[in-house]
Amino acid sequence: MDKKREFKILGWIIAIFVLAYYLPVESTRFKEAILAMFDLAKWYAQEHVILCLLPAFFIAGVIAVFVSQGAVMKYFGAKAKKWVAYSIASVSGTILAVCSCTILPLFSSIHKRGAGLGPAIAFLYSGPAINILAIILTARILGFEMGVARIIGAVVFAIVIGSVMSLIYRKEEKAKKDEQLNFPETEEKRPLWQTALHFFTLVLILVFANWGKPADGVTEGVWYWIWANKWHITSVFGLLLIYSLIAILKIKWQHVAIATVVTAIAGIVSTNPQVPMIVGIAGLSVVTLLDKRDPNNKEWTISAWDFTKQIMPLLAIGVLAAGFLLGSTHGNTDMPGIIPNEWVVNLVGGNSVFSNFFASIVGAFMYFATLTEVPILQGLIGAGMGKGPALALLLAGPSLSLPNMLVIRGVIGTQKTLVYIALVVIMATASGLIYGAFF
Repeated sequence: MDKKREFKILGWIIAIFVLAYYLPVESTRFKEAILAMFDLAKWYAQEHVILCLLPAFFIAGVIAVFVSQGAVMKYFGAKAKKWVAYSIASVSGTILAVCSCTILPLFSSIHKRGAGLGPAIAFLYSGPAINILAIILTARILGFEMGVARIIGAVVFAIVIGSVMSLIYRKEEKAKKDEQLNFPETEEKRPLWQTALHFFTLVLILVFANWGKPADGVTEGVWYWIWANKWHITSVFGLLLIYSLIAILKIKWQHVAIATVVTAIAGIVSTNPQVPMIVGIAGLSVVTLLDKRDPNNKEWTISAWDFTKQIMPLLAIGVLAAGFLLGSTHGNTDMPGIIPNEWVVNLVGGNSVFSNFFASIVGAFMYFATLTEVPILQGLIGAGMGKGPALALLLAGPSLSLPNMLVIRGVIGTQKTLVYIALVVIMATASGLIYGAFF
């Protein structure tokens, strides 16, 4: 009998028993936190998984299967010029427009394909942080100077944090570099422009399907027009995806046609745009899994499924924990968590080191869906939050969250994850202090 294993089981039994024995079910605060936990989970499932995460898994699958390891290393690996790798990684968010969770399968994919730690981390941070829609919304609602500070801070953060991580783990990176320098040049299966067309078609479907509504009262302008017509625009890129499946991936046009017709019918019959998205993803999965011409097409969907299995359980745990601790604050909903909102507001007033540090910590652990951080901060600033802590939260929050941390740990390990979190929090704190001193 393994005594260590048996004592571990006994310890878990005792811990669960004590937790159940002292569970404060009579407490109003506890009941509200439980409701907030499930409310956030419900909202996340309804608004974020189908339109955002599922397409992201397939995009990650494209990187894992169709983008060769040599191509990833060319731009992000040891052979790449550092200024090229960091430049591309640090501005990736302007194209992707994703949140801290949607970026995870993409980060995991390029990391597994041989990207250097520094550029991969820069990509991980910048993806959610430099969302062009969020920057514009920040400037419009929280002030022009806040929008400018956010975009400058985000680009600088991505480069500095990636560079510091690369420096700290330079021995590991050197070993990877030596290995990659001996990596033979591989011939691409198809021209790079074809893979890029297929990849960016999926990215643009993701971007426009999740295009956020402009601020209340805004009924004109380019951003409003795009939002009002986003499903028509998404449909155009859907047609481009059909072309890509037939002309580039060489899937039988009859199979693609059947999936297209079924998806179109779902779009006509249902007023919920998530329904045709589900049907379209199901159709895409079926036609690729049934394809006999190119094994990579089947592998694409299998790879997307592997990312789903790896990431979704951790995200679910993280979302539930974030809702229980910090509450559910999406849209017009304001359901408190076990930690009272008043404590947060009282702790982030002014521009002290502590208030900026605390804002960075809260932002790092709290989950923000794309664009939701702006109205939340608007409410906090109205309640007395200082502008320095507000920027600190903006720079730490969108790129980190409890669900995000759990998944990153599974990709790069506990130590590197803790170093990454610490760098984000420290730099966000310093940025908030500097910004608060001037504004």
